[in-house]
Parts: sequence; C-alpha cells; structure tokens
Amino acid sequence: MALNFTLKISTNKGVSGMSRFVWFGSFILLSCGFSVLALAQPKPGANIRDFMQVKLKHSQDILAGMVTEDFDKIAKGAQELSLLSQAASWQVFQTEDYLLHSREFRRSADALRDAAKAKNMDAAALAYVDTTLKCVNCHKYVRGVRMAELPK
Repeated sequence: MALNFTLKISTNKGVSGMSRFVWFGSFILLSCGFSVLALAQPKPGANIRDFMQVKLKHSQDILAGMVTEDFDKIAKGAQELSLLSQAASWQVFQTEDYLLHSREFRRSADALRDAAKAKNMDAAALAYVDTTLKCVNCHKYVRGVRMAELPK
C-alpha cells in the first residue's frame, strides 16, 4: 500500500517511482543505523560514570558472545570498545603513560575483533583476557594518579 502511495506521489512530480522508493529506503536505513550508533555511545555531556557504564555494557555483550560462540556479537562489542577508546570522554589524562594504556587497550580490542571475524574462538578467548587485563591495568593506573593528586 505504501509503495502505491509513493508511486502516485512520484508520478505527480516527474520522478520515477522506483527512484523515490530507493531514496526513501536509503533514508530509513541510514536513520536506523545512526540510531543504533547513538545508542551505543554515551550521551554528549555525560559524566564519566555514564561513559564507564557504556564500556561495561559492551564488555558484557562480548562475554555473552564468547559463551554462546556468537562471533558477530563479539566482533561488534570489541569494535565498539575500540571506538570508545578514541572518544574525548575516554581521555581522562593527557600523560604518556595514559596514552600508552589507551593504545594497548585499543590494540587488544582490535585483536579481539579480528579473532571474532576469523571465527577463531581460542584467539578470541586469549584476546578477551588480554583486553580485560589492559582495562584493569589502566583503571589501576588512573586510581594511582588520582590518589597521588589528593591533598596530603
């Protein structure tokens, strides 16, 4: 029914019905894609706690993919973590050590994504452990820096 309506409108404007349908379909797909990306990212102005909750959600999705051998879920979660590591909200400090932790985390998340795309569960499991260790080590570093900044 919607197709007939679209064709009727398009013939009044001189544009082919199929062309209008393709443009409309493309618009809908792009809108849905941007909506999914927006849901996967923290809201602008979100505090660090909100940002960490988004990271935790992606990590949980990866673990769920690991135990069910859902390679697409693993790859998607790893890609999201890698992308988040490039977000401005990620940059808590501008030190060489912190940047090194971020690069190592991103490399590890990318290795996890690649292992999932290759459908190699053993490599994915090792990369998952490595990514988790990178995360824990970075959080340990951040806590240490913050403790050192406290007034004595």
